Amino acid sequence: MQVSVPAVNEDKEGILSQVECFALDMDGTIYLGEKWIDGAHEFLDRIEASGRRYVFLTNNSSKNAAVYVEKLGRMGLTVGEEKIITSGQATIYYLKRHFPGARVFLLGNPLLQGEFVQAGIVLEEEHPDVVVTAFDTTLDYPKMCKVCDHVRSGLPYLATHPDYNCPTETGFIPDAGAIHAFIHASAFRYPDRIIGKPNEDIIEYLTTRVDTKREHIAMVGDRLYTDIAAGRNHGLKSILVLSGETALEDVETSETVPHLIFHSVWEMMPFL
Repeated sequence: MQVSVPAVNEDKEGILSQVECFALDMDGTIYLGEKWIDGAHEFLDRIEASGRRYVFLTNNSSKNAAVYVEKLGRMGLTVGEEKIITSGQATIYYLKRHFPGARVFLLGNPLLQGEFVQAGIVLEEEHPDVVVTAFDTTLDYPKMCKVCDHVRSGLPYLATHPDYNCPTETGFIPDAGAIHAFIHASAFRYPDRIIGKPNEDIIEYLTTRVDTKREHIAMVGDRLYTDIAAGRNHGLKSILVLSGETALEDVETSETVPHLIFHSVWEMMPFL
């Protein structure tokens, strides 16, 4: 049965009063490029002033935690790496639990490769045990050929996240889901497992990091098929903001309906 679409900028049931930790998407929710979405910085201050916590939970695996800390610092927000949770980190956590000691072919940026190596993951170009694909903005044709060869050979195939596009200040650019599409076109396989939102694996990793029960965590984001589905499907509160990819008419035709909808995080502030 279709869940009714909540009224925009309202919290009639006091859902936000139950939240102890906000898991905040970044691109399209807090900022676009290096520009704050109006009121987002003030929203973060209000969360902490109300005695609650927040972390940033992003599917974007083209950057590591240190890069996000540096970027937020340039934008005027001082945070530590403990506040950054990425699909790349969650993938490392998954690999260590399910493929200990495996040699990994990683289709990813040098920053993500460094994060894998620092975590003790062995990277292997020619004879891997597992294939992992991420949002690789350094992608070129030789890389495309190599990843398709490995996937075509039948190796276990993981992906950091499913997003088709990444929002920027000037529009959208192809993301990991677009990479999955070209691999499927050549190797006829989609990933065996996708770690990031909306899937269970990144939510499990989130709960280990914030040490909070799921019913007291709110997933705040701009995408129905990742952020909102992650909340709805795994016991978190789900809050959609209309400052990124999703428009209100998308919600009205979607099977995935958020608990709350706000035009942006600024409109959430009176309820904190």
